[in-house]
Amino acid sequence: MKLKIQYFALLKDQRGLDKETVDSEANTPESLYAELVAMHGFTLPQSALKVAVNDDFSSWGQALKEGDNVVFIPPVAGG
Repeated sequence: MKLKIQYFALLKDQRGLDKETVDSEANTPESLYAELVAMHGFTLPQSALKVAVNDDFSSWGQALKEGDNVVFIPPVAGG
């Protein structure tokens, strides 16, 4: 299924893109992130991220469907 992915901060830097559409076999955000780590070598562990699906925070086990917009949100540092 096709999924829209948005990247921020370190994930955006590591991917070199801020968004893309991927054709994936993943049926949850957890399995999607594992695919993306394997494809792009992301260094952030899943435990350091939050995930949102279609603009709402989500669990890592939520079922994904065709056309979903998935955002992996890295930790934010600042002062």
